[in-house]
Amino acid sequence: MTHAAPTQPRLLRIQEVASELGLTTRAIRYYEELGLLKPAARSKGDYRLFDPDDLERLRFIKGLRDDAGFSLAEIGQLLEDEAARTRNTKRFRTTADPAERAAILADGIGRVERQVESLRRKVARLETMIEEAHDRRHHLETHLAEIEAGLPPADHDHGGAP
Repeated sequence: MTHAAPTQPRLLRIQEVASELGLTTRAIRYYEELGLLKPAARSKGDYRLFDPDDLERLRFIKGLRDDAGFSLAEIGQLLEDEAARTRNTKRFRTTADPAERAAILADGIGRVERQVESLRRKVARLETMIEEAHDRRHHLETHLAEIEAGLPPADHDHGGAP
């Protein structure tokens, strides 16, 4: 029985990655410059080449940035914490020294606490934005009720809304 050699994943050039993910090549290069990403390889012509893991990392970065509103600095910290978690898991499994294991666990707990605080700040900002949007809607509904009641336009504090 002949076994086929495992196939290598297809490596994509930066333009292909940008097109597939809806990013600009400039953004991808910037993420690399910030240390958020390291292309899997370089071609003979020194073109960046990206593998499926790189694409997944870029999707993760894009989601955190666009969907969750994280800054690139916050994303960098999250990625570093994830890399440290992976390193700590390996270290934890290879040592039986209770002091080293305790230090590894303390580091992990500290990183998780920092992530929780970052997420709590994000939630607080979002809750404030939601409350402001509710206030604007209420203001607009008040104007609509006045119009429907046939009242002349009242002078309201608009706070930026009509």
